[in-house]
Amino acid sequence: MTDLRRPLISGNGLTHTFCDDNSPSQHVLTINDHPNQDSTPPTEENPNPYGVLGSDGFEAPVSTTMDPFRNQTPEIAGVYEWVKMVVMVPIALVRLVLFGLCLLIGYIATKFALHGWKDKQNPMPRWRCRVMYVTRLCSRAILFSFGYHWVKRKGKPAPREVAPILVSNHVSYIDPIFFFYESSPTIVTSESHDSMPFVGVIIRAMQVIYVNRFSYQSRKQAVNEIKRKASAHKFPRVLLFPEGTTTNGRQLISFQLGAFIPGYPIQPVVIRYPHIHFDQSWGHIALATLMFRMFMQFHNFMEVEYLPVISPSKHHKESPARFAERTGRAMASALNVIQTYHSFADYALLSKAVKAGQEKFSPFMVEMAQVQKLYHLSSSEAVDFLERFLAMNPDSSGCVEYRDFIRVLRLKHSPLSENIFGFIDVDKDGFITFKEFLVGSIHILKLPLFQRACEMAFNECDADKDHYISLFELGGSASSAIPKLTTSEVQALFELFDIDGDGKISKDDFITCLRRNPLLIAHFNHLFMHKDLEAGTGLEENV
Repeated sequence: MTDLRRPLISGNGLTHTFCDDNSPSQHVLTINDHPNQDSTPPTEENPNPYGVLGSDGFEAPVSTTMDPFRNQTPEIAGVYEWVKMVVMVPIALVRLVLFGLCLLIGYIATKFALHGWKDKQNPMPRWRCRVMYVTRLCSRAILFSFGYHWVKRKGKPAPREVAPILVSNHVSYIDPIFFFYESSPTIVTSESHDSMPFVGVIIRAMQVIYVNRFSYQSRKQAVNEIKRKASAHKFPRVLLFPEGTTTNGRQLISFQLGAFIPGYPIQPVVIRYPHIHFDQSWGHIALATLMFRMFMQFHNFMEVEYLPVISPSKHHKESPARFAERTGRAMASALNVIQTYHSFADYALLSKAVKAGQEKFSPFMVEMAQVQKLYHLSSSEAVDFLERFLAMNPDSSGCVEYRDFIRVLRLKHSPLSENIFGFIDVDKDGFITFKEFLVGSIHILKLPLFQRACEMAFNECDADKDHYISLFELGGSASSAIPKLTTSEVQALFELFDIDGDGKISKDDFITCLRRNPLLIAHFNHLFMHKDLEAGTGLEENV
């Protein structure tokens, strides 16, 4: 069995000795591959561990305390509500029967309309549309069963040839039911909705445009479909909810650009759900709970306002972002709310925090539209960083302490570890928030020299030039940055880098790990501190 206390490599001024976990006397690993140069990690006098990569620090954008996804009445509260529940029981049972009956009739009518129809790339034939009108009437009866006995309308829908695209804020699952009854538009929706019982069949009959929000290729295809269907008058108009998810109606969140890229005139629509005792928004509550509360209401109020058509500027080519911004301002003004930098990515982060059992969600929403604009970060990348942050066991306020930070990153208490934590702790309060961790990590990841530094670090660690880093080689390099590492600590770090678990670290493993944990690049500062990263010195492939 290999003795981890023996010298690993001798010569060229190198002496490598690990600290045995069980040894009463510690054997310190020392490295001096530049005997006449100082290669020590940053200290209190030079606290920035990423200065060698060109970083002079970062600022985490200021967050608001708003939670645009939170339902304001998640629980039944007050004497009035409980008395109403008792009174409404027999009425709710009748409503439930009506809901089930309408859903069944609509499902049968839709199946009949779809039977034998294979040409899904063209509009549904007229006789099939007439059959679908039965389903549309059923959808109005479903709204009635939920307590929407009437819907207050303001303004009028513009003709399709004037505005082929509608955009609306999205508050509840009631929104698409109303629009289906009102005009049966083509809706852009998530691929996951296709598999929903009963509803999935009706969605298919609407010739919806499916999109996977986490796939660039899927989003690109969806935009092409929006262009195709909006440009052809034979198709129904296209309806999009540009927020990408439901909110509580008290704010608008940032718009996704799918509706605005085609450059067609757009008619904005705003939906309101006035209430006193029961907030109808689909916030942090289960669908079954929301439906139950709707059944138990005497009446639910809904207001729909069609706003004036907004066209892209004709004087100069207007960017989709600018077009979306003008539309968002018009809708926010009509709703008398503000538009925040939150986005669908924040909802994805919130959902991850909910699954992890967090009781407070706002610390994990970082107004991703602003972060994505600055760093071109994808939603899936943000969720991955949140997963690592949650592993650090944040407290009830959503903050992480130093000891949990270094535990998850396989660091050891040392001046370098303190400097890494201090770099992320922008406000210097001894804790880090998820926003600090996310923005700090992405700041390092997006540095122009990051990729070069990763490649150089791998080439320098691969002492025997076999295109793999062994446990000994990684330990020798890491112990130069953080002294007195034990064998178990080196093993834990090795397992973090060994992505495929084959007992050795390939170049792909190494770079993938650093892209997932960009803060760890500071481990290897001593390998390129005295080399010219700008010129790519040392990046030539070792053959």
